[in-house]
This record gives sequence, structure tokens and C-alpha cells, in this order.
Amino acid sequence: MKRLDLSRTTTFSVKNRHNLVTIDNMTRPGLDEITLWDSPELEELADRIAAARLNKRPVIIFMGAHVIKCGLSRYIIELMEKGILTHIASNGAGSIHDFELAYLGGTSEHVPAAIEDGSFGMWEETGAWMNEAINQGYANGLGYGESLARYIEENMSRFPYADDCIVYRAYKAKIPATYHITIGADIIHQHPKADFSSLGGSSGIDFAVFCGSVSELEGGVFMNAGSAVTGAEVFLKALSIGRNQGYKIENITTANFDIIPLGDYRSRVSDNHFHYYYRPRKNVINRPTSLGGRGLYIQGNHKDTIPNLYNKIINRMEKKNV
Repeated sequence: MKRLDLSRTTTFSVKNRHNLVTIDNMTRPGLDEITLWDSPELEELADRIAAARLNKRPVIIFMGAHVIKCGLSRYIIELMEKGILTHIASNGAGSIHDFELAYLGGTSEHVPAAIEDGSFGMWEETGAWMNEAINQGYANGLGYGESLARYIEENMSRFPYADDCIVYRAYKAKIPATYHITIGADIIHQHPKADFSSLGGSSGIDFAVFCGSVSELEGGVFMNAGSAVTGAEVFLKALSIGRNQGYKIENITTANFDIIPLGDYRSRVSDNHFHYYYRPRKNVINRPTSLGGRGLYIQGNHKDTIPNLYNKIINRMEKKNV
């Protein structure tokens, strides 16, 4: 059986790469104008998040990488700093875009051209430093997210933009940031320094941490922002583990953010319809709330929904003098 030697992969410096997202074009909460956007579900979600935090219940968000690629990292950071978000989770791509912003001040390459000549994702600094961080951290018993954050802190001269890095700011705020990878799905897996034992093992530690947060979700809120597969699947498994171990996780609010129109998303759907195979509909909105609570769908572009949710939450918390 043929097996490629992954150590023979050629990498390139990222220094001259064109980035679609940069520190300069990221949105600034409270400063940059946003498009006003509303829906009954968004109002209800803001109410439920404010109530959860007033009652000291958790608010967890699992993000797809497009939250960062939409330039919204500062909204997530502000929601952490203001005590709203209690756990940040993402997939491997989310960790990469966040890490690149921290050291490069830019992320998101132009894929169509790069895939044609085999240069897509072959960035030496990103692959070398992230794998080095994960390998070192896992050797010391750390999870994926904490490994990256500690590496940044120990090498600050390389990371002039760390203040705009979600995983680093979460680490400084003592909020768990966990990353749930799929082997072979991320560009750092292409790098010769990739150690798949460390990658899988450190992400496994993060899964256990995520399960710990979900086990305390009674009365709290879980949001899945644009992770159509990983976020939905990881959450459902963590919820099952928590209930299996005897934790009461019934009165919960779940919300899924995406752009796909779902119509009456709480109705039963036939397996002859493509909506049946859209994982968040079942695994975020409906199945987890079958014992109580409320499942919501926020349909819209992240650039509109997340800033408007942020404003609504902050307004509610300010009215309560929190």
C-alpha cells in the first residue's frame, strides 16, 4: 500500500502572502458602524444569555473559522472580557486563523490560485510554530488550546498582535478555549513537523475539558456559530457523556447561527429532504432540548448577527447594572 512521506513536503515563508483578513480590517465593537439586524429569535437569545449570566450559568460558543474570517474576533474577545462567554470552542481551522492573526496580523489566503500549484497551506511559520507549540504542550500534559496560548506567552516577540488573539486572551482571562480537530483537515497537518499523536492527543484533552463545561450547562446557553459538522457533532457527544455520568442537563438554551434557510426548523423532516442531513438542525436545535429548554435558529450573515447580538446582550446587562 503506497504511503507518502509527509516529511518531504516543501513549505514557503508566509511573509509575502496576501491576506484577505487583517488586523486593520477587523471590526471594532462600539466603534465601527454595523448594519442593524433583528429577529424574534435574536431577541430571545439575548434575553436568555443575559438571564443565564445573571444566574451565574455558563454561556458556551462553538465557532466555525468564518467567525474569525469575517473579522469578528474582537466581539468574541469583548464578550469574554465582559464575563458573558465562559467557554470558547472551535475546529482546527479556527485555531489556525487565530494564531496567524497573532503573529502575522493577517490570515485567510487566496485558495483558488494556491491549490493549483500545491502551495496552498504550505506556510512554514504557521505549520512550524503551531506544531512546535502543540508537540511541546502535549508532552507536558496540556490540551491543544492551552498549548498554543502558553507558546504565545513564552514567545511574545513573535506575536505582536496577541491582543487580538482569541485563544491567548481566553488564556489570560482563565476561560477555557478548546479545539476539536479532524486529522488531515487542517493546513498544519501538511507540515513536516506535524506529530499526529500530539495533535490527536491534545485535542482529546480539549474534548474532556469541553465535556466538563457542557456537564454544567443546566440553565445555561450553548451557541454553534457556523460549524455545520464539527460543532454539532462534538456538542451532541459531550451532552451525551454528561448525561451518562449523571449530570442534569435539561433546561438549556441552544442556538445555531448559519445562512441556510430552514423554514419551520422545529418540525419533523423526512430523510428524503436535504434538511434532514444538516446536522445542527437536529444535533444543536432539536435533540438537545427534548427534555426542556429552547432551541433557536439565527439565520443570517455572521457579520450582521454576531455584532447585533453583542449589542443586545450588552444593553441588557447594562440595564441590570451588571
